[in-house]
Amino acid sequence: MKRQSPTAGFPRTRSNTAMKDQSVEASMLINRPPGEVFAAFVNPQTLRKFWLSNASGPLAPGARVQWQFMVPGATAKVAVTRFEAPRHLAFNWDETMHVDMSFELFGDGATHTTVRVSGFEAADALAEATGTVEGFAIVLCDLKTLLETGESANLVRDKAALIVAAQATRGG
Repeated sequence: MKRQSPTAGFPRTRSNTAMKDQSVEASMLINRPPGEVFAAFVNPQTLRKFWLSNASGPLAPGARVQWQFMVPGATAKVAVTRFEAPRHLAFNWDETMHVDMSFELFGDGATHTTVRVSGFEAADALAEATGTVEGFAIVLCDLKTLLETGESANLVRDKAALIVAAQATRGG
């Protein structure tokens, strides 16, 4: 099954070419050291605990992996473009979007985690950007819970259930 935009099925807006060069951002303070937060996004075993249903391999310099999300049929091809453990991770997502993550030491052992995403070119670019910010905010909140308590809050799984239900209501 091909990858679906998180906004698939919603009315399309007119094309906004200005979005191509714009980025959206989500950030979170996670009370764990940068190396631990960085590693959570690199290690498939950890990714499966809070974000993905499967990953074909770990992120590493130059890596190309396939991700399967918790929404059945939702996949992405990821190509790592920058890997500077434990401070910076960047990758292209399905050759259209670019994700840039930074992990900055904050205070005494916490991490200010920032995710910037660019490359919204579709006719529904504004809706796609909005959905992306919402998605990464949920991912960061679930990761925060996992790393600080040892248990996922299942925020991504619950959002996936809502997406599946909405798709069923819309007929696809």
